[in-house]
Amino acid sequence: MNKPTLLILAAGMGSRYGGLKQMDPVGPAGEIVLDYSIFDALRAGFGRVVFVIRRELEAAFRAQVSAKWESRIPCHYAFQELSDLPPGWTVPADRAKPWGTAHAIRAGRHAIQGPFAAINADDFYGATSFQALARHLMADAPATAHCMVAFRLDQTLSAHGSVSRGVCLHNTAGQLTGIREHTKITRHPDGTLWDEPADAPPAALTGTEPVSMNCWGFGPAIFAELENAFTEFLRVGGQSPQKEFTIPAVVDGLIRGGRGTVQVLPTTSRWFGVTYREDKAAVEAAIRDLIATGDYPSAL
Repeated sequence: MNKPTLLILAAGMGSRYGGLKQMDPVGPAGEIVLDYSIFDALRAGFGRVVFVIRRELEAAFRAQVSAKWESRIPCHYAFQELSDLPPGWTVPADRAKPWGTAHAIRAGRHAIQGPFAAINADDFYGATSFQALARHLMADAPATAHCMVAFRLDQTLSAHGSVSRGVCLHNTAGQLTGIREHTKITRHPDGTLWDEPADAPPAALTGTEPVSMNCWGFGPAIFAELENAFTEFLRVGGQSPQKEFTIPAVVDGLIRGGRGTVQVLPTTSRWFGVTYREDKAAVEAAIRDLIATGDYPSAL
């Protein structure tokens, strides 16, 4: 049985966090968040890692990440570059912003042939998330049968500011039918959760809603989907300097077009992330707790 690949999206800078948060230690032995993802993926049955980075980060990644893991799992690199476009397209003169998360996944097309998971470098997803992804990706499924891990909304919040989350809608078979974006979710002092965007009335949330945290499993057919969707994105609105080519938009398109399915894999794991610099202490404490309960060794 072929083992799936783990694709780690690590090309972005954390603008709200104020630095390259992917390389900031959170573990007691200097581990960064993606070290825990690789550890969990390795013990779940993944066989390769591909890092999507910017070229100027390559030396730092090889020194701090590959040097630690390459003896245990093959590590490869793909580069997200503005100029990586379909034939016939050029970068608009006023475009400086990266093209988006779907473009980052597309960057891995030459390094991946089979099923793979795609995750953020700076998110802590927990061991059960990788186990669920591995089970789905190693099953005998069509190349168009994708999946995503869904977290409870109340397990994904920050105590230091509002968050944007996509609530997952699914049918009775557990297949994704859409993602409803909520752009400014906060917990009020009375414990209630509200989405309070500037351009719409407030909406109450329960906290039990399944949300997407960019923890996806894809069959190899996704790359053809990405190529077609990116060409259409560039044709329709890609000349805007700020518009992004996103994973939820691509997934929504393939579902609506009947070109694939996405199984929602619910998890009880708590998500940890460093959305704001003040979140780091909470992530460090959560990892210490998981080490104390035996979920992780004190040094990976």
